[in-house]
Amino acid sequence: MTGGGLLVVGDVVTDVVARHCSPLARGTDTSARIRTLPGGAGANVACWAARSGRPDVRLLARVGADSAEWHRDALRRAGVRPLLVVDGREPTATVVALVDSAAERTFLTDSGAILHLSPDDWSPSMLDGVAHLHLSGYLLFAAVSRATALLALREARRRRITVSVDPASAGFLAELGTGRFLAAVAGADLLLPNADEARLLTGLPEPAEAAAKLSHQVGRVVVTLGEGGALLAAGGAVVGHVPAVRITGAVDSTGAGDAFTGGFLAARLAGADDMAAAAAGCRAGAEAVTTVGGRPDPGTP
Repeated sequence: MTGGGLLVVGDVVTDVVARHCSPLARGTDTSARIRTLPGGAGANVACWAARSGRPDVRLLARVGADSAEWHRDALRRAGVRPLLVVDGREPTATVVALVDSAAERTFLTDSGAILHLSPDDWSPSMLDGVAHLHLSGYLLFAAVSRATALLALREARRRRITVSVDPASAGFLAELGTGRFLAAVAGADLLLPNADEARLLTGLPEPAEAAAKLSHQVGRVVVTLGEGGALLAAGGAVVGHVPAVRITGAVDSTGAGDAFTGGFLAARLAGADDMAAAAAGCRAGAEAVTTVGGRPDPGTP
């Protein structure tokens, strides 16, 4: 997987990020600093990949007419080519991210237009010039968007284009069922779960054991561990561990996993091996937690 473009098929979200220093006070007010920002797992991955040096990053996603231009402009400024389908009925997805004093986040999610990405929105020509396809797992949690994601996966496999998948959400993954999810991603080359998702997908408590087991089903697995770095597995065994980058001043963990994925994929497309790519992903993830929201800070070079 070297050279060529990156196509992300995924989600665009309007993030409302509420950072509160004290515990939430039930039934009354809690002081918070609140910002409205562009986000979405797929869009975040694309933006971090562009930030990490990929010159050709594309994003297919569905948005509502309410904020389509705002999101399109934000993606272009980030260096991403937006392939946005405007939904005339459903609004753009919205996530309320509650971020506590430890920078840990809890999400309230209205999926909106995400789950309506239709096979009619897809064209095989979107893969022209592409070396790698990345799928956001959020698309797999509803029938219509799942059909679209699997259509893209099949076409990529037909063209011998590598494919990666991010499981995206332990909560939604549990609702879908791990068996259905693993069956859907059976043709992928790379799975990028976090530790909670890896545990859920395998029923194993230790991330290393979970990574090894998953790599029997998807050839290569990278499990992100937050402050523990990342584990790499292939062929049923753990083959490497990359430590996290130590940071001070974490403010928001929203999008840290997306940043890792974007950094990892950009490095792989530039010719790095998996260990070096995971190190690049850890550097991007470390940068992400020092900024509010899930995207690179546009004011930082």
